[in-house]
Amino acid sequence: MKFDPRATAQMLRFDEKADRVVPPTGFTARLTLFSAFAMAFLAVFALALSMAAGRIADRWGDELAQSSTVRISAPAGEVATQTEAALRVLRTTPGIIDARALTLEEQRALLLPWFGPDLPIEDLPLPQLIDIQETDDGYDPSGLRLRLAAEAPAAVLDDHARWRRPLIEAATRLRLLGWASILLIATATAAMVTLAANAALAANAQVIAVLRLVGAKDTYIASAFVRRFALRALTGAACGTLVGIIALFLIPSGGEASGFLTGLTIQGVGWLWVMLIPPLSGLVALLATRFAAIRVLEELA
Repeated sequence: MKFDPRATAQMLRFDEKADRVVPPTGFTARLTLFSAFAMAFLAVFALALSMAAGRIADRWGDELAQSSTVRISAPAGEVATQTEAALRVLRTTPGIIDARALTLEEQRALLLPWFGPDLPIEDLPLPQLIDIQETDDGYDPSGLRLRLAAEAPAAVLDDHARWRRPLIEAATRLRLLGWASILLIATATAAMVTLAANAALAANAQVIAVLRLVGAKDTYIASAFVRRFALRALTGAACGTLVGIIALFLIPSGGEASGFLTGLTIQGVGWLWVMLIPPLSGLVALLATRFAAIRVLEELA
């Protein structure tokens, strides 16, 4: 059986008599509703994960791209001298906007997430850190390292390149994983709806045979299944999407310092993608049921 565009459009038109062919309740109805609900719920989180990974990748890139650190490890009596020498070099280096030594309070704040507020930082042999702010064009790290080695031998330059690249790559791959998960969710939804449609068609084989005897065309019969299963998938996906959104709002926010978990939210145009989940689920169900109806009706012919 082949469908032309006109016949395909007719499948979406409501026909109460034709819809009676499809059982309104039962295993196939529950399977379709539950599958669409669960897949839409997972799609919301996959979408949120993908977008959160994208935001974090952009933030890490922006924050680390124009900042560097100089670490000074020297005996206690030489730290101040080495720090002053390093600052003179940094402040006269083209491409550097500002360079300043971090205070003990700032270094304590950096260590606070790892060691807690009771860390006796004054008694620890911590290196002196110098924060560097770069211009958009940046500086020559090789030349700066040579100048620091000559004037401040205890200074070690860290331009964050070895940290920035793998972090951004990891976040980018996680974003791609989120979109791949959405594709797998759509495929799984299509498979489950196809199984449910096959079961419903097989269970109504005798009804289909009678309809054919009285002159009903396969397009008329298939349209009932397409409409009913598309509506079930749309309803289940709408409920799953709503529950997924509510679950996202229940995740605590980390504010400006949010990470993957606390930053798992939908923002901006991302809501448009979320609103597309139910209609896309209905479209997937429509295409899957159409395919199943074609195949099963040809087998029953």
